[in-house]
Amino acid sequence: MRAAIAFLRTILFQIAFLGGSLVLVPLALVLGLVAPGGALLFLGPKLWAGWFRLCSRLITGISIEIDGQIPAGPHLFALKHESALEAILTLWWFERPAVVMKQELRSIPIWGLASARHGSIFVDRSGSAGMLREMMRQAKAAVDKGRPVVIFPEGTRVAVGDQPGLAAGFAGLYKMLKLPVVPIALDSGSVWPKSFIKYPGTVHLKVAEPIPPGLPREAVEARVHAAINALQSDARRSGWQ
Repeated sequence: MRAAIAFLRTILFQIAFLGGSLVLVPLALVLGLVAPGGALLFLGPKLWAGWFRLCSRLITGISIEIDGQIPAGPHLFALKHESALEAILTLWWFERPAVVMKQELRSIPIWGLASARHGSIFVDRSGSAGMLREMMRQAKAAVDKGRPVVIFPEGTRVAVGDQPGLAAGFAGLYKMLKLPVVPIALDSGSVWPKSFIKYPGTVHLKVAEPIPPGLPREAVEARVHAAINALQSDARRSGWQ
């Protein structure tokens, strides 16, 4: 019975969120075209992410608890990635973020162009030297404008409990940007799995203390990997899965 209710709520969520996106995503593109700088440039993505947050809370019953303070200003934020939920809500949690995301998303009609206009950093996950150089160039340009850079350092969305090593791009960004890195653990995969049905529950975010720049690669990778996986064995996990 609970699964059937979750299925119906998921359908209602899809109708509401996608319906709102038909208005908000083109709005974000228009603002990105007519307002190349300033607050208006980021209004569209903020509204879209806010609509997602509202729909997920009121319709699917997913709440979010944040343990710790997300610092303002330029930082390198390193997040665990278990679901599409945190990928969208990066636009809500952070101010004017430059989010590193996979190149395939660039081809989504309207959304991909709007995201590019707002400074998303699209990368080919092959990890080629050319890709890494371009990622670093775009990240440096974002930081020069006072923006934070957000990356999912494991490189891709992973299943609940998986703890793969960090992808090559993270260490390069850390060394080049010379910014504090803030690891953020989360446990979204239990309520927002890759399958269609989304389940009510609470997503926890645990914001670690900033790690200073200048550490050796092995040291910073070890600290970030441990911090972003801090909730993987947490007993608070949902019982849906």
